[in-house]
Parts: sequence; structure tokens; C-alpha cells
Amino acid sequence: MQTISITPRGVQPKVTLTSAASAKVAELIAKEGDESLALRLGVRPGGCSGFSYQLELDATVDEGDVVNEFGGVRLVVDAKSIEIVKGAEIDYRDTLQVAGFHVNNPNVTHSCGCGNSF
Repeated sequence: MQTISITPRGVQPKVTLTSAASAKVAELIAKEGDESLALRLGVRPGGCSGFSYQLELDATVDEGDVVNEFGGVRLVVDAKSIEIVKGAEIDYRDTLQVAGFHVNNPNVTHSCGCGNSF
């Protein structure tokens, strides 16, 4: 039997999506044409500072995953990554200088200049 953690109503999710991020994810899912997709956030070893974020569209929810919904979009975080990203916010920015997702993680004590590893 699969165990999936879903944040109960009234409890603050461990990781949140801004409205801009949820709108962009919804747009990407619509382009894929698969409503079962969710945004998966993971932390992997590597990068300039030791860890890097991994964001991908995924239809699979594994045992121990934490699942929350924002603006009709599901955010899935694996059990190993959740403690590292607890309290983080995922935003989407589209400016002249940068377009993409940005993870604002209050647990990061240092990061490199590339902005993708911590």
C-alpha cells in the first residue's frame, strides 16, 4: 500500500508555489496534454556548492512523497528532499534578464554564482 503525505487543510505546506509559478506549470502541463502531470521538486547531489534543485513534470507519486496543490497544480516533493527544502517557495520569473523557476529556500546558508546550486 502506498503512503502519500498530503498537507491537511489549515496546515502550512512545507513548500509553496507562487501564483506565477502555478500558472506557468499549468501552462506547461496543458502543452504536454497530460492532466496527470505534477511539478516534482527534488534535491540532488552536485553543482558548484554541493546540491542542486531538480524540477520536472512527473505523473508518478511515490511512497513517502509530499503532495500539495496550488492553483490546480500539484507539487510533489520526495521524502529525502523535503527536509532540505522545508519552508521554500518556488516562483516563476520572466524578465529581460531571466526567465525560469526560482527556489527561495530559507535553509540555504551559501550558494554559488550560477544560482542553481547551494
